[in-house]
Amino acid sequence: MRRVLRIYRRSLGAHLRAVLEYEADFWILVVAGLLFQVLNLVFLSAVFAHVPALNGWSYPEAVLLAGTFGFINGLGPLFFEGTWRLARRINHGELDYPLVRPVNVPVQVISGGIGMHGFGDVVGGGAMIGWGLANAGIEWTPVKIVGGLVMLVSSATILLSLIVIGNAVSFWVGGPHPVFAMTLIRTADMAKYPITIYGVAVRAAFTVLVPYAFISFFPATWVLDKEHSWIGLLTPLMAAYCVWLARTVFRAGLRRYDSAGH
Repeated sequence: MRRVLRIYRRSLGAHLRAVLEYEADFWILVVAGLLFQVLNLVFLSAVFAHVPALNGWSYPEAVLLAGTFGFINGLGPLFFEGTWRLARRINHGELDYPLVRPVNVPVQVISGGIGMHGFGDVVGGGAMIGWGLANAGIEWTPVKIVGGLVMLVSSATILLSLIVIGNAVSFWVGGPHPVFAMTLIRTADMAKYPITIYGVAVRAAFTVLVPYAFISFFPATWVLDKEHSWIGLLTPLMAAYCVWLARTVFRAGLRRYDSAGH
């Protein structure tokens, strides 16, 4: 495990140094990510300018929810950007190179790039989390602090696992673009808002079929002591399940890979 983490860190570091060679591009990407979170905040502010609450969620609570999703969503480009290049590598037969190296293949794939727009998302989302927590009237205890951190890590694990699963589908779906993964993750944007504003079918799908609700909604309900907050305690279990599923799907895809042919 130590060797795998070292290789991952060095590979990601090499891509980071390459990105930093183009300083203007670096800052454009960072500002773009930050502006995206600002737009989310502007949208929420416009909504709450007309309503006092969104299905029982106050403005600070909604900001906390959107900030949590934005923060976690920013971790994907920063640490898992290489996964989005998997479809092209499969289509062009470029996955042959990782397969013949004596290094864990998923680690090589995941660390095969870095998206600095994720840094802006992390900064913007983190600021929204901080403001939301400070204004949501939360009664802090040591258990809630530790539990909140555990759930944040678990939520990030769920989203990153979904990124791997979505892109691994490219082993079965032809084409150089990760269409399925893009659809899967774009749909996750709905998790920026309380899932109680959606219909029963959508809520069930976001809880059981694709666990978007465990990325931000259920952890937030536990921290805020809202109705059915106990479901948030299942977030670490859902994270473990998603990791297992991502590992299983990726391994099955590798067994199916047969290069590009001639």
